[in-house]
Amino acid sequence: MAIMRSWRPMAHIEGPFRAHIDDISALNVVFSDAFSERYRRDGMVGVRVPNLNPKVWRYAIEDAEAGAMIWRDGGGRGEIAAFNMVHHSGVEGWMGPLAVRTEYQGSGAGKEVVERGVAWLRENGARVIGLETMPRTMDNIGFYSGLGFVPGKLTITLTLDAKSADHAPDLLGRMSMRDRDDELAAARVLVGEVAPGYDFTREIELTDSLSLGDTLLLRENGALVGVALCHTASLVEGRTREELRVLKLVLAREASFDAMIGALCDFAKRSGTRRVALRVQGEYSALYQRMIAMGARVRWTDLRMALSGYEEQRPEHGVLLSNWEI
Repeated sequence: MAIMRSWRPMAHIEGPFRAHIDDISALNVVFSDAFSERYRRDGMVGVRVPNLNPKVWRYAIEDAEAGAMIWRDGGGRGEIAAFNMVHHSGVEGWMGPLAVRTEYQGSGAGKEVVERGVAWLRENGARVIGLETMPRTMDNIGFYSGLGFVPGKLTITLTLDAKSADHAPDLLGRMSMRDRDDELAAARVLVGEVAPGYDFTREIELTDSLSLGDTLLLRENGALVGVALCHTASLVEGRTREELRVLKLVLAREASFDAMIGALCDFAKRSGTRRVALRVQGEYSALYQRMIAMGARVRWTDLRMALSGYEEQRPEHGVLLSNWEI
């Protein structure tokens, strides 16, 4: 999710600096104010975007590592003026969340924030560079297009109610350390076979260490055929858990999709969440139709945009659903 505009003279901001855990409270202020203002401009007066869960912020900062960038006021105040959480999973690079404080929007700060993120991803070998934005917000689409990003298809968030299955799912976090290391290595191989150069190891390990959720492993005839990285922690600060959010889903073959969905719904039930939320990229129209047939509800849409020359390619076989938001 991202907000930018550009028409005023360039503001005096300093950075980028690396974001740290101590910056989370200040990041939440900029995040909530900027997105609330965006909704107001889009006609949704009175909508107040809540703060993100600090644990989710920590995940975003630690996942981005040196790509967790903040800019500060010039003139000695030093308050956060903008931020961009820039992530790369092997060759896949994406930005989010990113925002500019309301008084700096339209000043040229947004261009600085995005261009620095793009440069960092290029320096780190990204072959895919993208982000997601609100499809109804023409300002954002035009802004990113002016920086070389090309609109792709929608990402559609669908939800299915939690439901028990005949067998408990295999979860990485419930395994012994030896088995966990072996399964993590097998998951890395599976991801690389479906999408060469992609690597979700850091996200999987962070999810486990921060107790945000777990990674579901799907087997068929003893072989690992699917991996789904899931968060059960609430996305919003102070709220109880409601959804099991699937951040990454990889399958060796599309035919295993129904079995993965059944395992995810069971995991949601066992983890005390009411439903599974899965973000389906528009390239996977058959999977979208399959979920609708299962009774899934459409909850949200995002527009996926990629830098020209750095577009993602659908795998030749299997399934790769990679969330470009936290």
